[in-house]
Amino acid sequence: MIRILLADDEAMIRAGVGAILASDPSLEVVAEAGDGRQAVDLAISHRPDVALLDIRMPRLDGLAAAAELRRVAPRTAVVMLTTFGEDDYIAKALDVGASGFLLKSGDPRELIAGIHAVAEGAAYLSPKVAQRVIEQLAGGRMAKGARARDRIGVLTDREREVLALLGAGMSNAEIARELHIVEGTVKAYVSAILTGLDVRNRVQAAIVAHEAGLVA
Repeated sequence: MIRILLADDEAMIRAGVGAILASDPSLEVVAEAGDGRQAVDLAISHRPDVALLDIRMPRLDGLAAAAELRRVAPRTAVVMLTTFGEDDYIAKALDVGASGFLLKSGDPRELIAGIHAVAEGAAYLSPKVAQRVIEQLAGGRMAKGARARDRIGVLTDREREVLALLGAGMSNAEIARELHIVEGTVKAYVSAILTGLDVRNRVQAAIVAHEAGLVA
């Protein structure tokens, strides 16, 4: 079972999202929060696999809650769920360590797919969000590419190989099968990659991989 914390200040939204998640027998909502502060407290007590956070909440908004969760519950993957698709929200969500970003207006199947992806150690952006990120990458590709290639220079050949597969969206288990190594070794490589690139999560590492040209 994938254990989920659901946080949204609107009870009706929580009910609707909860109903969608209940359609998948491998998902279980273990706690619900009406604000960001409560979400952090419940994450500490319940230790969910995934925290699904609305961006705009009272007391502590979703972005601030996500940042705090990375500190107090680092094993809980964070997915931002919002009605807002502006670029600044996307950038801020990725910067605070979110592994996924979904729009409430998206297909319910995207929600379930996103939960499974981040629970397996991968990243997930809804198609509309992914398109915005791609456009941002393309806008300054040459300058960003040069900087990204400098950044990956600190990695070993094997770490760059793992980074390329990570950038292609593979989970740790998929990378392990592709490289014929155990998953624990992949986790060690990913940890070294995040440290070497000085990034907070897999999404940021994947962006560097794309900018550096490691991923087609």
